[in-house]
Amino acid sequence: MSANPRTVFPVSIRPCAKVLQSAFMDSTMDEYLIRARRLHESVVVVDTHCDTTQRLMDDGFDFAERHQAGHVDISRLQAGGIDAVFLAVFAPAPLEPGMGYTTAQAQIERIHDTIRRHNAHLSSARTAAEVRKAGDDGRIAIIVAIEGGHLIEDSLDILREYHSLGAAYLTLTHAVHTSWADSSGVHEPLAPLHDGLTSFGRSVVRELNRLGMMVDVSHVSDDTFRDVVKTSAAPIVATHSSCRAVSPHRRNLTDEMMRAIAESGGVVQINFSVPFVDPKCPPIDPDVVRQWHASGGLSRNPVSGHVTPLSVLADHFDHAMQLIGPDHVGIGSDFDGVPALPAGMEDCSKLANLTAELLRRGYGEVDLGKMLGENVLRVMDSCQKCAQRLQGTHPSI
Repeated sequence: MSANPRTVFPVSIRPCAKVLQSAFMDSTMDEYLIRARRLHESVVVVDTHCDTTQRLMDDGFDFAERHQAGHVDISRLQAGGIDAVFLAVFAPAPLEPGMGYTTAQAQIERIHDTIRRHNAHLSSARTAAEVRKAGDDGRIAIIVAIEGGHLIEDSLDILREYHSLGAAYLTLTHAVHTSWADSSGVHEPLAPLHDGLTSFGRSVVRELNRLGMMVDVSHVSDDTFRDVVKTSAAPIVATHSSCRAVSPHRRNLTDEMMRAIAESGGVVQINFSVPFVDPKCPPIDPDVVRQWHASGGLSRNPVSGHVTPLSVLADHFDHAMQLIGPDHVGIGSDFDGVPALPAGMEDCSKLANLTAELLRRGYGEVDLGKMLGENVLRVMDSCQKCAQRLQGTHPSI
């Protein structure tokens, strides 16, 4: 664990073409929001989980246009001072044989096509160096992520293909068990199927290490988490998970789990979703959630009428930073994939409001710079170094 996370240090300014629009800094802002926006100008800001890919698959969706609906587009990323986003490739399980790869490949191609069409503002990245280069060029780095081990269709060859197409991490499970790993479920409990990882599941983790892809434990069961910690030679990440001690949702991480991630050298990227972060959120009807997702967010919102203050989200960051230190905490919003967000965090343009709240609570700018992006870039570098050490070793299968 590093020094006291509330110690205040001056932040160093990195050379970068990113400058937030001055119109967003007006006399009505309090000093903490002004400081937060300036900090976002000065450091690398990374969100490790957005579900915007599903919106990109709509031929009528223009990523360059500032939208009223949804949470992410180029304009709002710029307004939020965000340098890099991981776009999740996802399809709900179960899938017909062959559909996992076909669906994922189409989504990856759409992500790359979006980058090509908006190359004045976007740049493809998979490594920390490429994220930094994009920022130095004044572009937002777009990184491919595979959400759900069911998409590899029990094939390490397909996993390798995703890597060759630019994927930087694999979320081992989603809402249901795979044939090789148990899931935590989402809003309804799941009986264990494997009591963690199977032998093939451990091979998946080892192959991720060999490829230099990050192993993502968001959505996995506690037993699967335990087996990942025992198996992975590289730091592990939870790309969009929050703290069970603050809100006792099964998707969230226990203190013991967060300590294990920190001890691996990894990062806990805090999720923003109201059902996960707010212990006062009313019970969620899984059928209503499924209908909401199936309608693209147009049907009845499963948490309509409930308002969560931004302070509740900040409590998760506060708890994690106090527990495992500022070197092991980051941002994994789940934008464009969740039914409700805290007040003041309605979309990615509002990210500085969270930074301002943490400044208000006494966190220093150097530590917040780590949380905003440097921590996950360090893990990306570590995974690449692990892969280099493993080069020449035989693939798992």
